[in-house]
Amino acid sequence: MKEILYIEDDIEIGTIVKEDLEQRGYVVRWLTSGEKVEEMLGNAKVVILDVMLPGLDGFTIGQRLKHNHPDVSILMLSARTAVDDKLQGLRFADDYVTKPFHPEELAARVDVLFRRNQHALTKEIQLHHLTVNMTENRIVKNDGEEIFLTAKQHQIFMYLLRHPNQILTKEQLYEAVWGEAYLEGDKTLMVHIRYLREKIEVNPSDPKIVETIRGIGYRVKQ
Repeated sequence: MKEILYIEDDIEIGTIVKEDLEQRGYVVRWLTSGEKVEEMLGNAKVVILDVMLPGLDGFTIGQRLKHNHPDVSILMLSARTAVDDKLQGLRFADDYVTKPFHPEELAARVDVLFRRNQHALTKEIQLHHLTVNMTENRIVKNDGEEIFLTAKQHQIFMYLLRHPNQILTKEQLYEAVWGEAYLEGDKTLMVHIRYLREKIEVNPSDPKIVETIRGIGYRVKQ
């Protein structure tokens, strides 16, 4: 059962979106504010979250959700079209749609998030010379040697694996793992990724698993 938590205070838009998604087979719980998000999340794997809400805004709610529930995909909705607003949302969210939007577009993006989640739940992932068991949190080389990561290295790697083929910004990774705002120029993430590569890459100076996307961030290709 594909469950969605939808937070939108506009009754007209909320009714249209809820009815459309339910007709497509989704189970939708709709809130008009972020007050009971944690209580109502349940087994939802996708959260559709409006930015402009009474009380706490969507950015604040979304950051808290992603920190407490990193496996949940968040799709932001906003009438704001400024690049800065989109970048702020994409620092923690998995997708961002500007209003007005067509229900077909929203449904297509939701479907992508569910498919991505399903892929992330795969028990074993093969990455070049590594086998990663997502259930047991074990990383083993083809020769049988097990790789042991520090807590932060493990969090970084798992977060990348849960977002396969997606370019994640330094801000997204830092805020997801450390739970606080990234400060421009901070080298902490870069240092942890360097040590992570020394453990998982055949040649850390020419990484094939954790790629650097110059000027943006990092990606794991599957």
